[in-house]
Amino acid sequence: MTANRNGLPGSDGEHALQRRHGTAERAARFYDDQTLSHVNAGMREFVARQEMFFLATADRNGACDNSFRAGPPGFLRVLDERTLAYPEYRGNGVLASLGNIEENPHVAILLIDFLRDRVGLHINGSARVVEDGAMRTAHPGLPVDGIPGRRPRLWVEIAVEEAYIHCAKHIPHLRRAAPDEGPDGRAWGTDDARRKGGDYFGVRAGRR
Repeated sequence: MTANRNGLPGSDGEHALQRRHGTAERAARFYDDQTLSHVNAGMREFVARQEMFFLATADRNGACDNSFRAGPPGFLRVLDERTLAYPEYRGNGVLASLGNIEENPHVAILLIDFLRDRVGLHINGSARVVEDGAMRTAHPGLPVDGIPGRRPRLWVEIAVEEAYIHCAKHIPHLRRAAPDEGPDGRAWGTDDARRKGGDYFGVRAGRR
């Protein structure tokens, strides 16, 4: 949800659909009551205790990608009410989300608390990729990950443009699993290919 050419929250297409389906008044109340251009104190507290989020990006042509990020509580850092940052670790080497950000800085983050409050938070903004050394020079208080050998290569810094609630309707209430619970004793933070899922969907096997 970004501002349209008339300065209203949302896109031109969004507003056209609202008029067509008679929801413009209800949408206007939501914009007025729930949409901010920054993260307020309640949002900052919510972000600080989350351990995962979903990240939407798109390349210069609008081809979209959605990805998942996870870490210890607060790994998505609130640097100030208009700036967030999170670390990028060694992955599969594809760098799809970061590649999209290099072409198109617009990003959308969705945090959902499945465990306690059953509510979500949308944060949309403009992102840039920053080297770890440069990020730590600019923000000396950034934590060092406690897992041996696990150090960020890069950071994504996000200038907040919009923040609003994702209501609790239909969000399931889940329970926390033990760290080693799951198939093959998979654990958070592992770089072991088999424990991360291996060829779970049979893609590699199907090409032989």
